[in-house]
Amino acid sequence: MRAQEVVERALAAARHLHGCAVLVRESSEAALRWANSTMTTNGHTTSRRTTVIAFVEVDGGVAAGVVGSSAAIEDTAQLEGIVRAAEAAARDAGPAKDAAPLVEPDGADPTWDEPAAETSIGVFGPFAEGLAEVLAGPHLQYGFATHELSTVWLGTSTGIRRRWVQPTGSVELNAKTRDLRGSAWTGASTTDFTGVDARALAAEAERRLAWSTRRIALPPGRYETLLPPSAVADLMVYLAWSMGGRAAQEGRSALAGPDGPRVGEKLTALPLTLASDPAAPGLEYEPFLTATRSGEGISVFDNGAATRRAEWVREGAIGELVYSRAEAEEFGTRFTPAGENLILTGGSQDTLPDLVGRTERGLLLTCLWYIREVDPTSLLLTGLTRDGVYLVENGEVVAEVEHNFRFNYSPLDVLRRTTEVGATERTIPREWKDWFTRTAMPPMRVPEFNMSSVSLGR
Repeated sequence: MRAQEVVERALAAARHLHGCAVLVRESSEAALRWANSTMTTNGHTTSRRTTVIAFVEVDGGVAAGVVGSSAAIEDTAQLEGIVRAAEAAARDAGPAKDAAPLVEPDGADPTWDEPAAETSIGVFGPFAEGLAEVLAGPHLQYGFATHELSTVWLGTSTGIRRRWVQPTGSVELNAKTRDLRGSAWTGASTTDFTGVDARALAAEAERRLAWSTRRIALPPGRYETLLPPSAVADLMVYLAWSMGGRAAQEGRSALAGPDGPRVGEKLTALPLTLASDPAAPGLEYEPFLTATRSGEGISVFDNGAATRRAEWVREGAIGELVYSRAEAEEFGTRFTPAGENLILTGGSQDTLPDLVGRTERGLLLTCLWYIREVDPTSLLLTGLTRDGVYLVENGEVVAEVEHNFRFNYSPLDVLRRTTEVGATERTIPREWKDWFTRTAMPPMRVPEFNMSSVSLGR
C-alpha cells in the first residue's frame, strides 16, 4: 500500500475522533564498512514506519495517544486496528498538558503524490574509487560510510498533506600505524557524497600520524587548547540540546537566572551566533514539524507547524529557547521548535593551521568522545579526547601526547572564554554523529581548557 494511501485510510478510520495525525516514514540506506585495510561489508536496506496519533476529547480536555508500527500495511483492517489502539492509548492517558488546537494547512504540497526517494550503493562511486587507493596505502584503515534518504508523509484531520525527503550522509575514516600505537581520525558529513574525497580525508589522517613519531607524556591540568570544528560541534550540539525553555523557566538548567531565563545575557564580546536554520544551504531539514512524542519543547499537537531559523546565541548573547506551542502560550513567549542542524558563525576567515601557527604553547585536539553531563545547573560536561592529542610549541606541532585526557568543561564556558574563532566549515561531530550530522563550525582557541585527568585508552 502506497504511503499516501496509508495516510488517507488511517484518517478515514479516525473520522469519529477529535482529530488525528498520521506519519509514514520510509528509509532507504546504503552503507560501506572497512577494517584492517579490507572492505568487510556493503549493503542496502529499506524500511517503513507508520505512526498514528489520535486526539480524543476526554473529561478535562483533549488527550493524545500514539501508536507506531513497522509492519507492512496490507489492508484497511490493519490501519483500523492501529487507530483503535491509538484511541485507547489516548483515553488511558487522560487530558494532555500540551494540548493545543491542531495546526491548519498552509497551502498544498506539490510533491505529496511522489514516491519515496531511494539511494543505492552507487552513491559511493567516486568516493569508493578513492577509498580503494587509500586501502592500498601504508597504514591500517578502518571506517564506515553511510547514505540515507528518508521520506516522510504527514497527513492530519485538519487537511495538512506534507512530504519531505531528508538526505543524510557521513563518513568516518580511522588510520592506524602498523604497530597500532598511532591513531588518527577524520570524518565528513554530506547530502550525496559529491565532493567527498577519500584521498583527502586519508591525507589529513596521515599528516596527523606523522606527528606521532615523537611522543611525550603530559600531566593533567589547564592548557590552552585548539578545538577543531568537529570537537566544537560536539560541545555546541549538547548546548543546543540544553536550550529547553521550560527547564529555564522552572530553574532547572544552566539557562535559568534568578529572575527567569537568561535570554539576552552576554556570553562573549565576540559576535558569535549559534543558529538552526531549515533553509541553510546543504544542511536543510524538514520545514514542518513531525513529532511522534510529547515532552519538554516538543508536542504531537504541533505536527505540521512550520519550522524556522532560531538563534540560540545571537551576537554573543543568549538568544532563543525551545518552546512547544502550548509552552509558548503558558509562558507568554514565542513558539520555537528545536532545530536539526547547527551553525556557529562570527569568527574570522582563519583556518585551524592558522591558529596553530599563532600558538606559543598549547594542545591541538582531534575529536571528543564519551561526553556526559556532570552538572545541569552549569552545563558542566565530562568526556575524553580521542585519536590524537598534539603538543604545539612556537607555531608548530612538535609531538603527540602518548595518552588521552578526560576533560571537564561547559560549552557555555567555551563561548565565554574563547579568545580566537576561525572560519566556519561543514563538519561532523564524532560523539553525536549517529543522532546529529548537519553541523557547520569553526576552530576555536580556548585558554585553560580543563584536562582533569589522564586516560590511557587510544
